[in-house]
Amino acid sequence: MNQVKMEDIISLCKRRGFIYQGSDVYGGLSGTWDYGPLGVQLKRNIMQLWWRRFVDERDDIYGVDAAILMNQKVWKASGHVDTFVDPLCEDMVNHRRYRTDHILKDNGIDADGMTMAEMDAAIAEKGIKSPDGNPLSKSRTFNMMFKTHVGATESDDSISYLRPETAQGIFTNFKNVVDSFYPNLPFGIAQQGKAFRNEIAPRDFVFRSREFEQMEIEYFVDPSKWQEAFDELLAATHAFLEELGLKPEYIHELDVPPEDRAHYSKKTIDIEYDYPIGREELMGIAYRTDFDLMNIQRVSNKSMEYTVKGTNTKFVPHVIEPSFGVERALMAVLSGAYREDEQNGEKRVYLALPEHLAPVRFAVSPLLKNKPELVEKAREVYAQLAKANPGRVMWDDNGNIGKRYRRQDEIGTPHCVVIDFQTLEDDTVTVRERDTTEQRRVKVEELV
Repeated sequence: MNQVKMEDIISLCKRRGFIYQGSDVYGGLSGTWDYGPLGVQLKRNIMQLWWRRFVDERDDIYGVDAAILMNQKVWKASGHVDTFVDPLCEDMVNHRRYRTDHILKDNGIDADGMTMAEMDAAIAEKGIKSPDGNPLSKSRTFNMMFKTHVGATESDDSISYLRPETAQGIFTNFKNVVDSFYPNLPFGIAQQGKAFRNEIAPRDFVFRSREFEQMEIEYFVDPSKWQEAFDELLAATHAFLEELGLKPEYIHELDVPPEDRAHYSKKTIDIEYDYPIGREELMGIAYRTDFDLMNIQRVSNKSMEYTVKGTNTKFVPHVIEPSFGVERALMAVLSGAYREDEQNGEKRVYLALPEHLAPVRFAVSPLLKNKPELVEKAREVYAQLAKANPGRVMWDDNGNIGKRYRRQDEIGTPHCVVIDFQTLEDDTVTVRERDTTEQRRVKVEELV
């Protein structure tokens, strides 16, 4: 993975229509990214696979889609208003701002578990300067939530926030789901959706941005059985990562020590991945105890207790939370699939994407686009394949056949289907495979 350069992946993403800089035509907006036609499909394929494995194929997990704007009490009760902060320092000459822990990391110092005072002491001791070579200010806290006002007037009562995570939308719907469905414990509630964080210094492509998507589950359990549920969900997570095509040797479990865990967590395992930018967190699974439901019960004065069916036993369930960042998964998939080799003396770049994730599954071409009979037959084959693979078949007659192959290799298309004169005789087509570049004749009906 160290041989894969991030700038090559970024270049491919822009060139081939996966990901563009947000507001690019106006000079861009830092920390925002727009997904082009291929990026939208790849992201959707990842999210649909997650939903299928963790919701559709299970009878113990329910889906919700909570509002992005929520009552400000949600974020006060959860602690986000007071504690959802990052350490910020400032270049004392040009006043550019940076995350203090990132400044330390860039200078080879791991700041995990450090207090702000300890970070400032390390900067002073090592004589660390800003990226522009200027002195840095003392650190201060910076709340990362985007604040807004709901309604026609602005007051303390009208304050709301763009949600910084999808989890609280799940917790606030816990009682609703129990009242509507009364599921047996253990059960989970899942959500996919946008989250927003006013990152001080977004960087590393889509890895750390200000607008992103999450896939989260809050799994409610009997407090005495949390470990069993934790282990099961951890195993399901690894199975999902394998389906993303991520190599096991690039995946690492970090059992987060108590001093580095979130204050509500009794156990957290971070799944780290060897990205081109280094080993970084891909997703995490945490045992959150009853922290969130007890906060809701305290602030709302509404009981969050669950009554075990057929008994008088009541308790506030504990929670296991697997939390996935869509963009981090997508970046892992792209970087893990990036390949370079040599074909006929020329460098070839291709994405070895798993077929179930590839934005385009088949690319259909007439061998010669100036031959009406080939074009007509190719359109017929295209229509048949498109009906069987909605949204994942591309028509490509631009340039010679070699250029088409190279273009489709770069976007990760597993199969290029070419209609030639033999097709008109026996209804077979040439299918060229992406990874091996081997070609074979296949009956159209078998292909469909």
